[in-house]
Amino acid sequence: MADNDVNRRKFLYGTAAAGVTGLAGCSGGGGGGGDGSGDDGSSGDGSSGDGSGDDGSSGDDGSGDGSSEASLQLRVGTSAGGTQDVGLAVERAVSQESDTLDYSTIESPGYIGTIYRMAQEQFNAGITDNNSLNKALDEEGQFGEQPVSRVPQYGFSAFPYSIYIVARDGTGIETFDDLAGANVYPAEPGYSTRGTTLDVWSQEPTADVYEQMNIQDMGVGDAPGAMEEGTIDASIAYGTPGVRYTGFVQEMASRIDLHYVEPTDALIESAESFAGAGTSTTSYDDWPIANADIGTDEVFTWDLEVLYTFNPEANADAVYELCRVVDEHNDVVNEGEAQFNDYESTADMLGYAQERIPVHPGAAQYYRDNDAWDDSLQEGE
Repeated sequence: MADNDVNRRKFLYGTAAAGVTGLAGCSGGGGGGGDGSGDDGSSGDGSSGDGSGDDGSSGDDGSGDGSSEASLQLRVGTSAGGTQDVGLAVERAVSQESDTLDYSTIESPGYIGTIYRMAQEQFNAGITDNNSLNKALDEEGQFGEQPVSRVPQYGFSAFPYSIYIVARDGTGIETFDDLAGANVYPAEPGYSTRGTTLDVWSQEPTADVYEQMNIQDMGVGDAPGAMEEGTIDASIAYGTPGVRYTGFVQEMASRIDLHYVEPTDALIESAESFAGAGTSTTSYDDWPIANADIGTDEVFTWDLEVLYTFNPEANADAVYELCRVVDEHNDVVNEGEAQFNDYESTADMLGYAQERIPVHPGAAQYYRDNDAWDDSLQEGE
């Protein structure tokens, strides 16, 4: 680690000498919560808010005047629920393990809202997901109506929301094809897990089944009761593998007899071909829902990949230092919130990186210094 520390210091000093501008240390809130307040709610375009939290381009230059040890600042937009729990765990780790970085958690209205507010320079870093980033790049969905002038750059993977399907016993639903004509709940409107799920299902070769589903629209608080009453036949189940499920899924499993809906080859193909999500297979014994037996040894999931991103002008030293903290002190972050990824190596931090999404220069330098850089990726400007 000594050589890596030397390389890190050389990079910090080199960029400082080159006149990289630091970021302001303002820690006030940058706006309201929007309606995507669940575990992964992403509704809200971020166009409102008081705008009081900009990226600090006119603030402290990071040179330090002796009044504070921390000379680098990051303001991180973070939606409510489980995502905020992760952000606060990272903030605590930074406060314990870094003498130079000041990290501020700023509440943001979901993953899509975070992208909008970063484009408006309300904060210079944010937690969002790959599906939302791809839609912003392609000007699809909400971004088709209201595009952004820029898309934030990749920093490091944070955690997955892994998704599969369960059905109420007695419905006769055994495989994905049986969902045609069924009442299906893909989570609350506005949730990123819902948006990613419908994006996967609406592709070929699963579009024909999806078009025959009766998609149910309701809040997550009403879903367990609706499942119990028979209004919902099948629902997505999701959470972070090996850690926990989101609340409404746990409640469903504790109140109703559920079983796993087997994926068809078509569903696997749709999930694996969708650029906005990853896929994985997890042992059910390692990730049970409320100790319920759902009749399977493993679950196939499509994964909403949640990651840290940074605006291009975010101080490269600050981004580098944050990468160092979450890598070298990954155990400290995990102790604060088990949902955060458990990195086995520095290269795991690049697990959600995509060729079309540039990596922030501060993060790219950290990966190079630790022999983890992937030459198929592009470094941002």
